[in-house]
Amino acid sequence: MLKGLAGYERLLGRFRSSVERVRRDGFGARRYFRTLICRIGPKPVGVAVYFFTYSTFEARPTLYVEDVFVWPRYRGRGAGGALLAELARIAVRKGCARMEWTVLDWNAPAIRFYERLGTIMRREWVLARLTGAPLRRLAQARRGAGRRGSRAFTSRSRARIPS
Repeated sequence: MLKGLAGYERLLGRFRSSVERVRRDGFGARRYFRTLICRIGPKPVGVAVYFFTYSTFEARPTLYVEDVFVWPRYRGRGAGGALLAELARIAVRKGCARMEWTVLDWNAPAIRFYERLGTIMRREWVLARLTGAPLRRLAQARRGAGRRGSRAFTSRSRARIPS
């Protein structure tokens, strides 16, 4: 189904997923994401992939929906709505302040569907993504290379920040 999503989103050339990675990262010892499968009878017709982030403004978790996909021949039969309704129930149960996701700007049917649910499209926010060589370059930057000697530490770090 994830490959079907990549094809629908015109991103098949960038699809790098594998069964092994998905099994490890979604169903292994350290789960980075969770999934919901929508079925019509015994047949899987849709999937949602989600995880939790944190809103510092709300001081509460956020349920972030990475992907929602329903096979085209099953659209309009309630599968997408069922997936989103179950995600909303999970968000409410977990005390989330909100549920968020992105949608490609050309995907007018999905945008209309989301707006009918009461979703607010946040066009003033721009998605920032660091990947590949720029990500590795930043990760390899010398520690303490910030301006005026500033340094960053993880929340588990025992280092002290001078006052």
